[in-house]
Amino acid sequence: MKWAVIGTWKMAYDGVCKAAEILEKGGIAAEAVLAGCSDGEDNPNYHSVGLGGRPDRNGRVFLDGAFMDGDTLRFGAVAGLEGFRSPSRIAYALKDEDANNFLAGPGAAIYARAHGFEERDNVTAEGLAIWQKEKDRLRSLSAYDGHDTICFTAKDRHGTVCTAVSTSGLFMKEYGRVGDSPVAGCGFYADSLIGGAAATGMGEEIMKGSLSFLACHLMEEGKSPMEAANEAVWRLDRRLRQKTGSCRPMSLICLDKEGNYGVGTNILFPFAYACEGQKPVLLIAEPADGKTIIRNV
Repeated sequence: MKWAVIGTWKMAYDGVCKAAEILEKGGIAAEAVLAGCSDGEDNPNYHSVGLGGRPDRNGRVFLDGAFMDGDTLRFGAVAGLEGFRSPSRIAYALKDEDANNFLAGPGAAIYARAHGFEERDNVTAEGLAIWQKEKDRLRSLSAYDGHDTICFTAKDRHGTVCTAVSTSGLFMKEYGRVGDSPVAGCGFYADSLIGGAAATGMGEEIMKGSLSFLACHLMEEGKSPMEAANEAVWRLDRRLRQKTGSCRPMSLICLDKEGNYGVGTNILFPFAYACEGQKPVLLIAEPADGKTIIRNV
């Protein structure tokens, strides 16, 4: 197929629709994945990305984002960014730097301001109300409550594969906490000779297995995207349970260089997909005895 795009969670559906329109008209993969992320970053109804993102334990919204170009392996990433509209687009700009491709906190803000990126207070009244309601039960709050990273991987007509991710991180996270999302090889990866992958879930678990790179490595070895995503997730799940007795939620999307998709997950996980000849569709992946089953919504 000439093009394809996949995105994480139900909130990616509208972004996949926008990305699919771009790719169908001959647009490039980078444009498509950034359009997908921007859709989520600008929607205050999604409380784990961009505007209206879930605050940290101090009531402040800090954003992480990343982008990778599979043709060159160039990437850009930002973490702990406060007061700007689109971490994924700032990350995209950083990919062209010879060094200093990953900036965090005030350094990321200084770069964004110097390069004219739009500033915005991402704390909304609704997001703050949720924080006010939950902050008193912080001790009993699950680390995964209210946290869904939005990720997109796309292949365009030129054969280029790109991946972009955006998140506000864990709800009630500690000041300065960074998860897997902006870490290359963990939260995202892309190589146009192989495909791309992106992860969502508990970042501290995902980083223990370099999940996105592992999936691409398995595809390079000849596994299908579905086989690669499934093996990557369940291999790490089994290893963590063996070592610690438990494994927290994690999900992974894959796209190979032909545009075929794969998903691995240890929780119920909706995602969106579109390709040449197929309109955007929302699907659900669910774990079943160490495997992942895909079904229609």
